[in-house]
Amino acid sequence: MALRAADRGTVLVLRALGLGDLLVAVPALRGLRAAHPADRLVLAAPAGLAPLAALTGAVDEVLPVDGVAAPPVLPAGLPPPALAVNLHGRGPDSTRELLRLRPGRLWAYAHPALSELDGPRWRDGEHEAARWCRLLAAHSVPADPGDLDLPLPPEPSPAPGVVVVHPGAASASRRWPAERYAAVAAALRRAGHRVVVTGGPTERPLATQVAVRAGLPADAVRAGRTGLLGLAALVARARLVLCGDTGVGHLATAYRTPSVLLFGPTPAAEWGPPPDRAQHVVLRPGAGRRNPHAAAPDPALLAVQVPEVLAAVTALLDARAGRGMARAAAAP
Repeated sequence: MALRAADRGTVLVLRALGLGDLLVAVPALRGLRAAHPADRLVLAAPAGLAPLAALTGAVDEVLPVDGVAAPPVLPAGLPPPALAVNLHGRGPDSTRELLRLRPGRLWAYAHPALSELDGPRWRDGEHEAARWCRLLAAHSVPADPGDLDLPLPPEPSPAPGVVVVHPGAASASRRWPAERYAAVAAALRRAGHRVVVTGGPTERPLATQVAVRAGLPADAVRAGRTGLLGLAALVARARLVLCGDTGVGHLATAYRTPSVLLFGPTPAAEWGPPPDRAQHVVLRPGAGRRNPHAAAPDPALLAVQVPEVLAAVTALLDARAGRGMARAAAAP
């Protein structure tokens, strides 16, 4: 349902989180865009995500915000938003920050500390993409939780056709040991695959450690050398992605690039790829819900062994090679 003509203005969406958090919110953002085509859709999120937010086709502008500890501040002269939408969390802090902006309307999940708001109830265990689509559905705005695909970035891949190994994660609890990533990368190198190791600028030492252990050349380390759109292009044109429960895994889902995803403290049923996409293999999807910010690798993640990962990676690569041969044979 679009805003009435008298209400047209800014739709402000709060999602001041990381790369993966943005990507699972894409279906909800597109639902809002379709429901409010004449309005200015502003996403309150970290500034570094702006290039990818634009790529979704749903966002007009990013208002730089990094978590609710640094709340959104409207630019001078901008009136309160006609509609504010809390895609950040269950509240109450994030919802209070939006209330502080005095929006015409506010959509958020109900919280006992905010009895004045009439929103749907939060459900534990719900997939993150479905969660925010359900919030919109409560306000008669349809959104498809499977609408996760992204268009290709406007720049070419810096290394098309590679296997991407991404050993980093935001917390130690979601980081599979570097020596295990290296063992898989070394086996892929020996099998003739070109492997690159990605990561952010602060993860370059980790990426270098994996590359050295795997016997990869120095130029295989892409950590700290690739911007966000370059990373998206790299993943979009990769043969396969191997990583933990990270934003890079969500990029693989967005581009339908075959991936092996290593889950530990968070269940794949809440944060993993859609279960109907066979090109994404999750190890292990049945992991329980524990602290994703712990200072040591999660026990469920440590239970995933190198032979299991290598078998999953090899099966996906073989399947992709088989499809390529079949297409070549069928070509006139």
